[in-house]
Amino acid sequence: MCTVVVAYRPGHDWPILVAANRDEMKDRPWLPPARHWADRKQVVAGRDEWAGGTWMGINDDGVFAAILNRRGSLGPDAEKRSRGEIVLEALDHETAEASAQALQNLDPSAYRSFNLIIADFEQAFWLKGDEGECAAVLAQKLEPGISMITHADLNDRQSARIGHHLDRFQFAPLPDLGTEPVFEDWFTWSTLLSDKKRYSDFTSAMNIETESGFGTVSHSLVSLPNLINAPERKPIWHFAEANQEYSQVQL
Repeated sequence: MCTVVVAYRPGHDWPILVAANRDEMKDRPWLPPARHWADRKQVVAGRDEWAGGTWMGINDDGVFAAILNRRGSLGPDAEKRSRGEIVLEALDHETAEASAQALQNLDPSAYRSFNLIIADFEQAFWLKGDEGECAAVLAQKLEPGISMITHADLNDRQSARIGHHLDRFQFAPLPDLGTEPVFEDWFTWSTLLSDKKRYSDFTSAMNIETESGFGTVSHSLVSLPNLINAPERKPIWHFAEANQEYSQVQL
């Protein structure tokens, strides 16, 4: 179960802010974000070494995408395609809207169920794909404000993690990004991402550790600039392996 938190502020100099934890089996090999794909040189993303896809990435047009497993669908299925391919397909498009429209044409029965967040500086979307022959990929625009998603629906407080942490993000000071953002601007949100306290079961913690080897393996803090106000700016991605120091990804 992964987590993505999105602050959407239309018209702001930094209209999209993302805080995310990736939860996975710790023995599943992966590479940190970089330009790993010769046929997709416009994409910077982490690489899953087992299936060849990714869980999160950004393209050179400023489109961000991240995928999460839905409840009860952890792990691969030999008869289905990897969900990591979906993020790469999302990043083939120049805008979040074009990406969301294209991915609604996916056959969700070809994949295990997923939640997908797609955003650029103008719009943000949540796409849901459930397994089943009659299923369809559903898309919903994110409203301005702070949204959170895990293995359930967007802002679904029945999810223990959302129920305990959505309010914490909504009431916490937003990163005060200026013209030259620095990592220290993210102090409050990075602290929330690293919280290991269990409020009920292990899924209520933001940063999880279990005896089974499943847990939080990386943290991401992403900011997308307003390309109308400052077309020369690039997105900023701070990335860290679990419980390690952050470094800025080269975009």
